[in-house]
Amino acid sequence: MAGDPYKELGVSRTASADEIKKAFRKLAKELHPDKNPGNTVADERFKRITAAFDLVGDAEKRAKYDRGEIDADGREQFRGGGFGGAGGGRAGGNPFGQGGGPQAGAGFENIDLDEIFGGMFGGGAGRGRGSAGSGYAPKGQDVRATLEISLEDAISGNTRRIQFSDGRTLDVAIPKGASDGQTIRLKGQGAAGRGGVAGDALIELRIARHPVFTREGADLTMDLPVTLYDAVLGGKIPVRTPEGTVSMTIPKGSNSGKVLRLKGRGAFADGKRGDLLAKLMIMLPETEDAALTNLAQGMRDKGPYKPWRE
Repeated sequence: MAGDPYKELGVSRTASADEIKKAFRKLAKELHPDKNPGNTVADERFKRITAAFDLVGDAEKRAKYDRGEIDADGREQFRGGGFGGAGGGRAGGNPFGQGGGPQAGAGFENIDLDEIFGGMFGGGAGRGRGSAGSGYAPKGQDVRATLEISLEDAISGNTRRIQFSDGRTLDVAIPKGASDGQTIRLKGQGAAGRGGVAGDALIELRIARHPVFTREGADLTMDLPVTLYDAVLGGKIPVRTPEGTVSMTIPKGSNSGKVLRLKGRGAFADGKRGDLLAKLMIMLPETEDAALTNLAQGMRDKGPYKPWRE
């Protein structure tokens, strides 16, 4: 739980123990997993408010937190550790810090969960205690991280290694046709759960900017330099694609700015492969060519053509 426990419960820092307990009762009734089956948002919120109550619902831990001796995760301030990424981890892999969690800890000695739930969830009120046979043990917290990959990896697939701030590494299989912003879920690779299963690692993919290709949806665009004689006479030239070099035919009499399309050589979007759009850029020789200069002068003397509009 990375947030302020008082804000999680919707109370002020000066709230009394009874006010904290009352706020937790209200939220717990609304968010309990038995009342919200399949609602991952409610489940995550339930874990957060339970962890918050475990911290500030216990007088000793609340005092330590208020004095700055422990943080919102129940960790002593001088300690480090934790996973990388926005999901954050906990020292020792416990997503609720040294204070225990929603299943255990002194905070639950202050409140009767049977009173809170009153059997409204089919006799599962005691689940919050994490007791034997309870049937509900919240899994560990998910951890999040971002992995930057190349355009080539996104198109063809690959395996990349990611390292968290605690030194732990994971090999991430990049699927063929991955999209920017896609999230890969690695089951059981998150924070350890107290009495439950470990959370997951959620890896968000970010496709790095490419020096040659620009993405436009599923299509890729590129500037393609061509010689003057290939533009005038036509011909075949090599063209780089994300999956290797292919041959492209330049039509006779092509102008700069003309766009040629290579079907199915683009990126992916919504599971569909786009095209590669190559814009021709006619390039003159780097050194002066006398024959070319004489040809150009003869064309000018003969009578200029006007490609521009007046």
